[in-house]
Amino acid sequence: MTHAGTHTPARDTGKAGIRAVAPAPGRADPPPALRRARTWRLLTPWLFLLAPLTLLITFTYAPIANMVAYSFTDWDGVSPELHYTGAENYAEIFTREDLFQVFWVSGYYLAASVIQIVAALYFATILSFSIRFRNFFKGVLFFPSLVNGVAIGFVFLYFFQDGGTLDTVLGLFGHHSDRAWLGTPASANVSLAGVSIWRYLGMNFVLFLGAIQSVPGELYEAAELDGAGRWHQFRYVILPGIKPVLTLTVILSVSGSLSAFEIPYIMTGGATGTETFVIQTVKLAFQFNKTGLASAAAVVLLLIILLVTWVQRRLVPDDRVDLV
Repeated sequence: MTHAGTHTPARDTGKAGIRAVAPAPGRADPPPALRRARTWRLLTPWLFLLAPLTLLITFTYAPIANMVAYSFTDWDGVSPELHYTGAENYAEIFTREDLFQVFWVSGYYLAASVIQIVAALYFATILSFSIRFRNFFKGVLFFPSLVNGVAIGFVFLYFFQDGGTLDTVLGLFGHHSDRAWLGTPASANVSLAGVSIWRYLGMNFVLFLGAIQSVPGELYEAAELDGAGRWHQFRYVILPGIKPVLTLTVILSVSGSLSAFEIPYIMTGGATGTETFVIQTVKLAFQFNKTGLASAAAVVLLLIILLVTWVQRRLVPDDRVDLV
């Protein structure tokens, strides 16, 4: 006879330490309606991703695969016949000085990207605080990003020509120069890099401004109560808070510097020592009908950009910063 509220001891099976345990009842299968709901729940994200993935594969990964395949051939871009040449195109790129030296031109754009990032960060920091005509200056800085690149190229082509706008402005200050701004490799590349700063400054400015404004306002108030000035607020509050955006901007600037094309192609066509790697690749493909060699050059450029991005991510990891 058992007492109320106690469990009946399990029946002994005759072996020490072993008790008979009744098997757990099997789980019943879910009803068909519930199974269909679970299936649709799993398939719904992929249905939404079907269209963008199809476009991405069709217009990005498939052309890249074709480009890699063409880089091992001597295809001229027109003839239906092509022959496998192995790594001859890559050997030609790295052994011919005239093909690889164009990367030195990218140094001007890399230097310009550093100036551009510093200037954009400076203006974004200043205009994130309450100052007069703040919205006006925001519009002035962002306006070049709205202008078409072809139009910018033609405008600055007249700006830098002999007796053009730049010489006229310098003449107002008493400096009369007979310099051909696009006539020598050094001055031409400096001028083109300056145009790239003017054009892309506004885009980086907007990215930095949005990142700065996303920093919680109470952090600024706490910093002011602690007696922190503008510089200390920038160093200990703003800079750590915008680190992911800053890293992204540096990656985009480096890749853009290595693949500069639009401005130098319109203004000089690659003449006077301003030919970039992309301009050279376009000429190889469409002017000299060496599509195989041009494909190899494009693959080399892609690998260099990926390598630079990987090195940068290793040197400056994108750690999550919690300021609160």
